[in-house]
Amino acid sequence: MAAPQNGEPVANSPELATALRNEIPELTQRLMAAVFTDNPEWTDYSAVTRADLRDGCQRFLTRVVELLGAQGVGAERDDVAASIGELRAEQGVPLEAMLRTFRLGGRIVWEALLDKAEDAPPAAFRETGTTMWAVIDGMSSALVTSYRNTELDRVRRDERRRHGLIEDVLAGRAHDALFAARAARELNLPVHGGYLVVVARGVAHPMHTGSETVLAAMGIRSAWHDRADSTVGLVALEHRKAEPALRRLRPQVRGRAAVSPVAAGLAEIDTAHTLALLALDTVPDDAVGVLVSLDDCYPEALLLRSTDLTQLLVTHALGPVLELPIKERDVLLRTLSVWLAENCSAANAAPRLHCHRNTVINRLQRISTLLGRPLEGQRSYLELSLALAALELGRSAHDRHDREPGPA
Repeated sequence: MAAPQNGEPVANSPELATALRNEIPELTQRLMAAVFTDNPEWTDYSAVTRADLRDGCQRFLTRVVELLGAQGVGAERDDVAASIGELRAEQGVPLEAMLRTFRLGGRIVWEALLDKAEDAPPAAFRETGTTMWAVIDGMSSALVTSYRNTELDRVRRDERRRHGLIEDVLAGRAHDALFAARAARELNLPVHGGYLVVVARGVAHPMHTGSETVLAAMGIRSAWHDRADSTVGLVALEHRKAEPALRRLRPQVRGRAAVSPVAAGLAEIDTAHTLALLALDTVPDDAVGVLVSLDDCYPEALLLRSTDLTQLLVTHALGPVLELPIKERDVLLRTLSVWLAENCSAANAAPRLHCHRNTVINRLQRISTLLGRPLEGQRSYLELSLALAALELGRSAHDRHDREPGPA
């Protein structure tokens, strides 16, 4: 059995650790060599300088020897292993490479211990081996915990930055060409080309997960952002048509959603977002699994954009009817709506209203008398249709207001 300089035999872990302290530089060189020669295909330290890696190996081996001298106490909470894990995670070194390095370091220290304790009694040999690998296991655990926490923090930071960029794009910052280029690069979106903006509301998660993946399968890039009250998607059509993308997105909608007209590049996203919100306001709050396009609801959107004029239109077109008792008013409004929907055919409207054709005609005559003008004619059809649409939008808005919680 080898002995230290005083001639006493080396018999236990603390004594063996003391005997190894002066050999740390040599052990570091051996570990560096092992990292790059033992199964090099498992090694990925491309983001780490040689000097940085050597420093990390030396700090690791020094702490292994120190913990060995302390009988392994505190290895699971070791700050050296934790700091190495945090640094390598930030550098993008794979966790598997780090764990392999720790195992290689443990093997090198163990071989050095064997050289120091060739004649140690079996009990001392077992005690040292148990302590040695408990240290490596504990430090590996500390490494993994720190590495994963750092990765999680990085993912959260990346997600916050990504969401911040999307918010800035929605706010119109992409009119600045430099910002647009940076946002496009970080969001993996093109600066130019056609875009759709999708806005979804109605449930906690108004879009099924995987919308980005569904579009990616078509070669379409997109970015999705959860806000407090909605989910917003930026869909880069580039030179594609919108309808194929919308067909894929419709099954993804859990609540209600609306899509803007095609916008020309990131710089027009803010306007497209406003138009998508406008289209969404035309959808009843209780709608489920619905995706509407602004192209499908221009009349309603126009009414929403000018509420004062809309109210004047409703009063002008239907005022006397709206002043009737509720029951009569609702019957006449329903009759008028169905008649217009059936291309102004009383015969076609009657089955839907569950009444005789003559009843429909009598109700229409009653409306005409109240309004003081005939119901026929292109302008009358337009005004009446818009007024009825405005009433429906008003009911939806009233229902929405009634469902909103009051102040606490």
